[in-house]
Amino acid sequence: MEWALILLTFFSALLLLMLTGINVFVAFLTVNLTATALLIGERGFGLFVNSVTDSVSNGGYATIPLFILMGEILFRSGSVDVLFDSVDRLVGRVRGRLYAVVIVIATIFGALSGTAVAVSAMLGRSAMPTMEARGYSPRLSATVILAGASLAPIIPPSLLAIIIGSLADVSIAGLLIAGIIPGIIISIMTGAYVTTSVMRNPELAPPHSDNDEKDRGSALGAVLRMMPFMFIIFMVMGMIMLGIATPGESAATGVVGSVLVAILYKRASAQMLISALASATRLSVMIMVIVASSTLFSQLVAFTGASRALVAWATDLGLSPMVMFFILMALPLVLCMFIDQIAFLLMAVPLYEPLVSALGYDPIWFWTIFLINLTVGGVTPPFGYTLFALSAAAPNISVGQVFRASYPVLVIFLLAMLLLTFVPGIVTWLPSVI
Repeated sequence: MEWALILLTFFSALLLLMLTGINVFVAFLTVNLTATALLIGERGFGLFVNSVTDSVSNGGYATIPLFILMGEILFRSGSVDVLFDSVDRLVGRVRGRLYAVVIVIATIFGALSGTAVAVSAMLGRSAMPTMEARGYSPRLSATVILAGASLAPIIPPSLLAIIIGSLADVSIAGLLIAGIIPGIIISIMTGAYVTTSVMRNPELAPPHSDNDEKDRGSALGAVLRMMPFMFIIFMVMGMIMLGIATPGESAATGVVGSVLVAILYKRASAQMLISALASATRLSVMIMVIVASSTLFSQLVAFTGASRALVAWATDLGLSPMVMFFILMALPLVLCMFIDQIAFLLMAVPLYEPLVSALGYDPIWFWTIFLINLTVGGVTPPFGYTLFALSAAAPNISVGQVFRASYPVLVIFLLAMLLLTFVPGIVTWLPSVI
């Protein structure tokens, strides 16, 4: 079981370094360079250089900085306020209207940004104060925001899906498309939970806030104001689904579209564009360094023979593929409560990839559910990143209230994962048709 000791040493070193609070990419670099020096020697550093070169030259990764830049421009330009007002108008004067508005907005914002933490923080700053001022339940409001924000990594464009597709050698377009129907199902389940809660306890949504006579303009005007955003979504996902463009090309058109939307709404400025470029560059460079380190990590694991031994051990257990599936899913469900999603993703994919092939899982199905599983970790107490993002952005709600608000979200996502596990066609149908 020497291979098990090697894997345990690698993961323990990574986890201990991350627990010290240093950046994820620093932890990966430290472990990789140390392992390379000990296992291979000076010649091994050429392997590290090749990993960096392969990652930088991989066209699939070009989508990462482009999608990040697109989201930065839309958020920093303030043009998302137009979308919020338009959806608010279209939902109409129904009890609990703002709950429905937040679910829809979070779904759209998730498609535009791809990160749950960003959507959670943004809605915590913008939607939460408005809902509190109108007498909405802080706890149910937080539940809706957390559920909506957690759709961001699932609904395309998803940065995590792009990274998984590149590392696991799975179709990026297929993974992006596969997240559409599960994201819609989770959104509907959240809406059903909110509706049931309000029906059982009407005080959760005071009627005065829903019968506000403030003029919000016509429904037609709201639709027209939303059209530029719908055009961006079409440029990003529509062209992929129609086979007109690759994910990288659609990401580039999405950036152009986000600039045009900012100009159209008269929110564009040189300072805003510079800030968006600077922020997107910092985040993209950090992600690319982590990805390069993950590539080297997988090569080191393969060099030691640990990955081959792991596959042999798993197959020799004699467990059914479904039992193994639940075992493989239990690990991210627990560990992502304590470490960053991308960090775990980059550690797990090199080990999971050979197992997925050996056990005969459909890769689109497996990695889509794996992606949802990572998202659940972000909203699981006590260390979910999405929880702390909301708590920091909405200081009027305590961390304890945010934790309690996350429990319904966990139930919704776990039920959705069970549904997708036993009805795999929900995940695989759309990619197979496209």
